Amino acid sequence: MDWLMSTPFVQDIVILFKPALYNIYFALVSIPFGFPLAILLALGKNSRNRLIASFSKVYIYAFRGSPLFIQFFMFYSISLACNQSLWKPLGLDGLMLNPLFIGPLVLILNTSAYAAEIFYGALQTIPKGEIEASRALGMTKWQEFRTTTWPNMLRLAWPGYTNEVVFLFHATAIVYFTLPVINDQKDLLNKAGELFEKDYNLFLHFSVAALYFLVISMILFYLLNLVNKYLNRHLKVRSNLKIKPSYIR
Repeated sequence: MDWLMSTPFVQDIVILFKPALYNIYFALVSIPFGFPLAILLALGKNSRNRLIASFSKVYIYAFRGSPLFIQFFMFYSISLACNQSLWKPLGLDGLMLNPLFIGPLVLILNTSAYAAEIFYGALQTIPKGEIEASRALGMTKWQEFRTTTWPNMLRLAWPGYTNEVVFLFHATAIVYFTLPVINDQKDLLNKAGELFEKDYNLFLHFSVAALYFLVISMILFYLLNLVNKYLNRHLKVRSNLKIKPSYIR
């Protein structure tokens, strides 16, 4: 057993465990806040109010149309510029310049834009007959949304949103490529790069980092597939998110 623990591969798994927690942290903080914001943006884009619809469209276009790397850089630069004049007098300089705050903030704003477009597309494909049936029954707008629009939108958008959640987790890999590393705050790629600089073993360190991303992604797929099954529980045909490759078509 000792020889197994002394192998470079196992040692890398142990060393990269703590950095993996930072990637998981960024994702776990971003998803709960990005999801409701995406719903609001999707409903806003679908709104008949021109002001709300225009704001939602501009927001979605801005964050979908610019690279995430630049968004990290811009938000950190703005926060750094406001440090002396705003954050320090308020005593927020430690928070507003910390990657553990800026990282999730930018990820929330970014993923909400992409997810909003997914939910907006789902809103457009809800069967019109069900909407008309809800109105024929005399339902209020809230009842119509709660019983017809909301469940249909989630069911139709969930496969696409699942991909967005996994992409969001993968995007956590570039947080520390833009933001400063404070103390021992190193994520998977940052730590793998540090290990590479010591022995130049490119294949080993980055392969272990990729393995962590793969395993955590599989867990995300599994959990989100459970939600997908629940959303489609009324259908006779099972709707599973397929994560296994097709060797024979």
